[in-house]
Amino acid sequence: MTETTHHRWIRWPDGGQPRQLGFGADYNPEQWPREVWDEDVRLMREAGVNIVSLAIFSWARIQPAADSWDFSWLDDIMDLLHANGIAVDLATATASPPPWLTAAHPEILPVDREGRTVWPGGRQHWRPTSPVFREHALALVSAMAERYGSHPALAAWHVNNELGCHNVYDFSDDAAGAFRRWLQDRYGTIGALNDAWGTAFWSQQYGDWEQILPPRLAATHPNPTQQLDFKRFSSDVLKDYLRAESEILRRATDVPVTTNFMVSTGIPGMDYADWAADVDFVANDHYVRPGPQAMDELSFSANRTGNIAGGKPWFLMEHSTSAVNWQPINFAKKPGELARDSLTHVAHGADAVCFFQWRQSSRGAEKFHSAMVPHAGEDSDMFRSVTALGRTLEQLAPITGSVRRPARAAIVFDWTSWVASEQDSHPTSRFNYHQEALDWYSAFLALGVRADVVPLETNLANYDVVITPGLYLLTAGGAARLTEYVNAGGNLVTTYFSGIVNEHDHAWLGGYPGPLRDLLGIRIQEFGPLDDGETAGLDNGLTGTLWTDRIDVTDEATEVLASYKTGNQAGRAAITRRRAGAGSAAYVSTRLGATGLEPVLAQLLAAAGVGSELPEALRGKVELAIRQNGDAEFWFLVNRTADAVDLAGLEGQRLAAARDGEEHDGGGEDGEEDDGGTGGGRNGRLAPRGVAVLARNRIFDGTGSSR
Repeated sequence: MTETTHHRWIRWPDGGQPRQLGFGADYNPEQWPREVWDEDVRLMREAGVNIVSLAIFSWARIQPAADSWDFSWLDDIMDLLHANGIAVDLATATASPPPWLTAAHPEILPVDREGRTVWPGGRQHWRPTSPVFREHALALVSAMAERYGSHPALAAWHVNNELGCHNVYDFSDDAAGAFRRWLQDRYGTIGALNDAWGTAFWSQQYGDWEQILPPRLAATHPNPTQQLDFKRFSSDVLKDYLRAESEILRRATDVPVTTNFMVSTGIPGMDYADWAADVDFVANDHYVRPGPQAMDELSFSANRTGNIAGGKPWFLMEHSTSAVNWQPINFAKKPGELARDSLTHVAHGADAVCFFQWRQSSRGAEKFHSAMVPHAGEDSDMFRSVTALGRTLEQLAPITGSVRRPARAAIVFDWTSWVASEQDSHPTSRFNYHQEALDWYSAFLALGVRADVVPLETNLANYDVVITPGLYLLTAGGAARLTEYVNAGGNLVTTYFSGIVNEHDHAWLGGYPGPLRDLLGIRIQEFGPLDDGETAGLDNGLTGTLWTDRIDVTDEATEVLASYKTGNQAGRAAITRRRAGAGSAAYVSTRLGATGLEPVLAQLLAAAGVGSELPEALRGKVELAIRQNGDAEFWFLVNRTADAVDLAGLEGQRLAAARDGEEHDGGGEDGEEDDGGTGGGRNGRLAPRGVAVLARNRIFDGTGSSR
């Protein structure tokens, strides 16, 4: 897990109940007449809501003109929420500038790589590097901090909103100037930059900093290191903006500060592991993407968020009660999925569960996005389901403040390799870093073995097995750390397209996988990417796609676990393992997909002595996540199937079990079937898509060991 410099949780008003999980939503009262607000707070209390995010997109309402301010409505709703015992995560309202600002200062608008202005009409139409935007935005932040810093409802500050969601890459002149300054800080001299960027290629050598531009639309592929540095710069610029707002808030108040990350698939622009130290607690927005691994991806992202947070409690700021509005087809969630999705995030460390949004909008771009109170109103299955979830979270109050129990295995998710490996001019454009990592995670879930998803900078010494899928960019220092890990007794597994380039995106010479060659006892002279639909059979019965490697085994200690049976690499090694020091290093040279990785992972885990803590009958059917607090453990059992699952044999006292529209109090008679969960020592059934939480004492093993 990453090391965070500090952790301050939400400040419950009036010294509120510290042992409670947060529950609520984005609340947008400015979209509704005043008379609706009283109904809102009544329904919030009925549902068990205790915190809402407020004022996220309210700049135009708060400051309708450059010299005009209107806080009266915000004063009113802050007071109303406090009077009803509902805390406020107050946004700084800077996410989308108002029309008067963009009309007066069009120079704050972003510019895309083709030189086109990104006009108002949507949201986030501002340049992260614009000094004009920052002047006006920080004035608003100062006004908000001054007015509400001591308000009794204030529980946390919410900087901007989803920083970089729509404006992470800006190619304007402001960005060009800021990029040059960033490069000067990084490289010091123009000569060092020329060397790092390899500008001898294509006559790109720079003689002056002013000659350097962002990677705008070019006649052909821009310099790859220029592209990579621009991605690093763009993440750093947004982090700097986060710091600018945070500094004002921290000077004016003693209230925790956060911003909502977007740890998910398809959002690679921000290096959140690098941002984590700049917030008092990590918050995340996550939305399910349809597909066969949809549930696995949710768990993967929640797991990754928990480790970005250093294992400490984090805030699920947004997810959906049901359908969203921005996918090609927006599917409603099936019965049980609302509670299951929410509690899976809790299982991986979330101490607050919130949705977008409270009341479903009747107008605007998100009017078909689901909410806690749907268009149908309170007399709806949706509202009954969120109310049931609120009661379940109340039952889970004992877990508040507990931390994720580390697993014995880890998957390294490296942001720099993600963004660098998917650039142009590579052996294949089909490589998908996130998918490869997710496939390994799905294989762990199918085997019933817990694995942490961690940044590369994590201290890996406590893990028995570490998987580094697609570790394309690997520094000499990073390779030394992995070698030290193996020599000390760790078991490393890495894959194709790993150890290819250094921090400057320069290829490691001498053969692939670069600085890992000696550790793995192999050498690859040439890649063998596969065409769409092309496969390569292995002699263990598995089938590879996307990629093969022309492997030469260079060390007699390297064991060949599987060889290619068909394809251009027939007869060559496909999967290898070499003992080194007190540990081992394995290599998988083709894409096997989640199902194909299961037997490979099982073999590698068995060799390392790592197994499942679940009874054999539950492995693959139930996901296990564990939180701990002192001698207490809390086992979250998440049904991955659409069938009821028998939980007989698991020890522990049930705290709660839930699926949509149902809540269970942990009771039940001996031998009673219960679709919600199981009691201590009693037979029980876990409902389709259901979740049960068992409190256990760490002094006994149950079906697995306690660490």
